Parts: sequence; structure tokens; C-alpha cells
Amino acid sequence: MFTWLTCLSVAAGGAIGAILRYGVNVATATLWGMNFPIATMIVNILGSFILGACVGLFAHYGQPSAAMRTFLVTGMLGAFTTFSTFSLDNVTLFERAQYGALAFYLIGSIVLGIGAFFLALILVRTLTS
Repeated sequence: MFTWLTCLSVAAGGAIGAILRYGVNVATATLWGMNFPIATMIVNILGSFILGACVGLFAHYGQPSAAMRTFLVTGMLGAFTTFSTFSLDNVTLFERAQYGALAFYLIGSIVLGIGAFFLALILVRTLTS
């Protein structure tokens, strides 16, 4: 449900997640250069780990308030990385034994997502050249 408290929670978490993401980008560029997308790999893996820990803690200790959940998951982790949510979706489908849906979601997201990126890049390059 949309509330202003939820919006503020998402915004605050998003600001923190974006700053953390920027920090990882700067740190990895300083340490290892920019020849490999190590920053993206780190935030995707770390974000997935953090979301997995949150889901486990929420299941064990109870759900936090909607504002806290949106602060952490949608705001902070959403700005830090969207891969963490993708990981959650895949694990959920696996745990529900929805293997066909899992295969479609996993393969479709990767292939169609990358394909859409290439398509947009080609269209922009074609239209702007």
C-alpha cells in the first residue's frame, strides 16, 4: 500500500544504497582498475547475501514493519543492486518447486535483458549516427 512513510523509507534507503554502491565503485577502481566489472560483481554478490540474510532473519524473528522492509529491501538494496531481488525471485521459485517457471524466469531474464540492452544500444547508435 502506498503511504508517504513508505515513500520516505524507500527514498532514505535508496540514498544510502546509492552511496554505498558509489563507494564500492570508487574502492574497486582504486584497488584493481576498471578492466573488469568487479564492482558490479561485488555488489551483486554482496546484495544477494544481504537479502538472503534479511529473508532468513525475517522468517526466524518475524517481519519488520512495512517501512523498515521497504527501507532495507526496496530502497537500500534496490539502489545498491537489483540483482539481489532477482536472486530472491529465483530462490522463491525453486523452493516452491516451480522449476519450469524458474527456468523461464532465469533464462528469460538474462537472455532477454541482455538482448534488450543490445537492441536499445543498436537503436540509439543507428538513430544518432
